[in-house]
Amino acid sequence: MLNRYLYRFHVALERRFPEQRLFLKSDTETRFIRLRPATQVIAMAGGTLALAWTIVATALIMMDSIGAGSAREQSVRQQALYEERLNALSTDRDLRVEEAARAQERFNVALAQVSAMQERLLASEDRRRELETGIEAIQDTLRIAIKERDEARGEADEANLALNEQSGGASDVSRAKDAMATLEIMTDALGSTAKERDTELAEANAAREDAQKVTDEKRDLELRSDAIFAKLEEAVTVSMEPLDKMFRDAGMEPEDLLESIRAGYSGQGGPLTPISVSTSGLPLSPDEIRANTILAGLDQMNTYKMAAFKLPFSMPVLDRFRFTSGFGSREDPLGAGTRMHKGLDFAGSYGTPIYASADGVVTKAGWGNGYGQQVTIKHEYGIETVYGHLSEIRVEVGQRVSRGDRIGDMGSTGRSTGTHLHYEIHLGGTPVNPMTFIKAGKNVF
Repeated sequence: MLNRYLYRFHVALERRFPEQRLFLKSDTETRFIRLRPATQVIAMAGGTLALAWTIVATALIMMDSIGAGSAREQSVRQQALYEERLNALSTDRDLRVEEAARAQERFNVALAQVSAMQERLLASEDRRRELETGIEAIQDTLRIAIKERDEARGEADEANLALNEQSGGASDVSRAKDAMATLEIMTDALGSTAKERDTELAEANAAREDAQKVTDEKRDLELRSDAIFAKLEEAVTVSMEPLDKMFRDAGMEPEDLLESIRAGYSGQGGPLTPISVSTSGLPLSPDEIRANTILAGLDQMNTYKMAAFKLPFSMPVLDRFRFTSGFGSREDPLGAGTRMHKGLDFAGSYGTPIYASADGVVTKAGWGNGYGQQVTIKHEYGIETVYGHLSEIRVEVGQRVSRGDRIGDMGSTGRSTGTHLHYEIHLGGTPVNPMTFIKAGKNVF
């Protein structure tokens, strides 16, 4: 039964795939290879499978290529957005610093005006007191003169009565004439004194009006000064918070950094010197205390800025790049097993400029084992940065560099699989994750 089915199957195959013979001829003999129907079916199935596998593999490779292109385009767009944000934040920071400087200038002008107004107010107050004292003296003199006038009038009346009673006495007539003359003199003196009193009263009223005007101007000036103080305090607070957060995110204590900067820059003087105590021994006014607080904040912000330039918060690569490897353990790209990767890898075009991420001194500029062409920069507070696999070095050992100075070009020297920058940060001799510093400084630089 089974043989009959096999026979029928074989006959059906022969109809579709008749037996073929492949002849091989040499100089001495001729041989042939018989291709039976089953063999032909097996060969055709294998060829079909191979063709299908080729089509599937090609499709997978094309899809992966398209996906990689999309990822690169997305990375480029994210990098462009990141750079635009950095530029916008840098512009905003410069505007705030400029506003703070202009506000400080306006504050100095307003403070000078306040001082001048205070001097005028004190002088007006002294004059008003002098006028009040003079008015009191004039009033006392007037009271005495009026009293003497009344007494003289009484004596004149008595003299007139006596004169009428004794009209024949020459001596009495003479005394009466003298009394009348004295009365006229006193009347003139009283008139002059009254006129002077009126003049002094008018001057006193004018002085009071001037004093009230000065008081109003002082109040308006105090309101303007208070508004300026408020804007300055807000500007200092807004500018200080991102700097303080940047240092804390990087694992640095802002207080220790400020103390170190102040110890290295201990000279005094300049526009940010606090207002001194009055030479007359008087305590500082509330405005002076407030001004000293703002000046102290500006000094702290300036100290923060100095510290930021001494620490590696900026990017070593400013052109287009992509991160190809992070900090930590990874599979070695050259097949040496799992190893510790002590930095970040920035892949870019050959010859891309490499910049110093902070102020410092070059301690190595040459070939390094595994790093190829290498530059090492020593910064403040026990921090070092390492730049490896460079194609060209543009600094020398002992050279002092500033943040943003070009120190070399990207390459693939040393133990490398392609063009990239290997970037490390060492804190106290121990490698730390550079991304911590880059993320901490992204909202400031």
